[in-house]
Amino acid sequence: MSKSYIGRVFRDMIGLAVVSMLALPVRAETLADALAAAYINSGLIQQNRALLRAADEDVVVAAAKLRPILQWSSTVSRSLSSGQAGANGTYRSADSTSTVASAGLTAELLLYDFGVSELAVQVQKEAVLGTRQKLLSVEQTVLIRAVEAFTNMRRDTEKVALRRSNLSLITEELRAAKDRFEVGEVTRTDVALAEARLAASRSALAAAEGALRVAAEEYRAAIGHVPKALNGSNKVLKPVKDLDAAKSIAVRQHPDIKEIQHKVTMAELTLQQAQLAKKPTVKLSGSYGLTETLTSRAYGRSGEIKLQATGSIYQGGQIPAFVRKSAANRDAARYGLNLAALVVEQNVATAYARLQVATAEKEASKLQIRAARVAFLGVREEAALGARTTLDVLNAEQELLDAENNMVSALADEQIASYKLRSSMGRMTADLLGLNVPKYDPEEYFSLQKNAPAVSEQGKKLDRLLKSLVKK
Repeated sequence: MSKSYIGRVFRDMIGLAVVSMLALPVRAETLADALAAAYINSGLIQQNRALLRAADEDVVVAAAKLRPILQWSSTVSRSLSSGQAGANGTYRSADSTSTVASAGLTAELLLYDFGVSELAVQVQKEAVLGTRQKLLSVEQTVLIRAVEAFTNMRRDTEKVALRRSNLSLITEELRAAKDRFEVGEVTRTDVALAEARLAASRSALAAAEGALRVAAEEYRAAIGHVPKALNGSNKVLKPVKDLDAAKSIAVRQHPDIKEIQHKVTMAELTLQQAQLAKKPTVKLSGSYGLTETLTSRAYGRSGEIKLQATGSIYQGGQIPAFVRKSAANRDAARYGLNLAALVVEQNVATAYARLQVATAEKEASKLQIRAARVAFLGVREEAALGARTTLDVLNAEQELLDAENNMVSALADEQIASYKLRSSMGRMTADLLGLNVPKYDPEEYFSLQKNAPAVSEQGKKLDRLLKSLVKK
């Protein structure tokens, strides 16, 4: 095998690389582009935003009990009767028709219930805050899936390129083996080995292309489209310096923990409500009514103002049972908070360890590639001098290919591990990542709906906001 042949092979490889670069579109999609698209196109985020708006409305429903309640009613009735009336053998017809219309207004206002209704409002507000944290958790899930989809597709694209290059190299090796067989330098066995390795290379390329198609479909599902090209960086920034710092940030900031903290507060407020269930309730109510007989001049008006206090004396043990149930739920929520903290810390430690492993694999792969390349070039030179067989060359080339494949996988694993560490700390959100996406402000809807009557300027603004959110 001559030096001119080796030079020709490497010139062909460089030519293929240049052609591939020229074939790329001017604007390749970056990871930031992919994350922004995943955020905007996510139906899961939109679903949980709608659930958050539903939770906002529960605050209004609870607060309505503290406001005046005004109701109206109206009826129109018509009665018919017929018969005979009389005495001493003298009878006359006694038919009558009457139409009566009535209308009334009733008003009711809760004056005092020892804070039970106020507690109900606070419970729903805590539910809203917890649902906001749930939305952030969902956002993290969507974005980390996008990172994995982007990185895996980039990895599989590079592996396909490696496999194609490998196929080209082995094709040249087979051609060289046949040429050397013709002149008697090698045996038929060397040619058969090259042919077998070529068939294996084609099979590996088909598998790599299949994996790339699968990755493309996952990319479409996670991000919303399939890109023509990807532009990623192998640079990895660790979110923290050490494991203790990562755990400390996660326990303070992770949305899963904050959500359960609000659930604990809800459980404590619900227990207070249960303990006040026997307290009396004081209400002020009033009514006004008008009744008019349309078939005559008869009419009537009536009105009433009433101050009413009601309370529970005995309900068959229902109230004490509710108190005990609420206390048990509070205890369960507290234990749940402790368990959530342990899970979050474990996830942080696992993600941190995986990042360290991936970084170590990357560094080892660099050394492996360097050594494998030197070995491959040396074996080829020795084969050209007759000191090595075709099998030695093929094995050396395979070792170099395996090292390059390991490097591609290690880079992808390190990238994913760094973002998973960020996610385990609760810092994988569009806001903290600085994504160029429309910001969703949960306070905007809440501040409008909590003081928006059915007919008001605020009510109209709320309707417009709802329509725009649904369109998104």
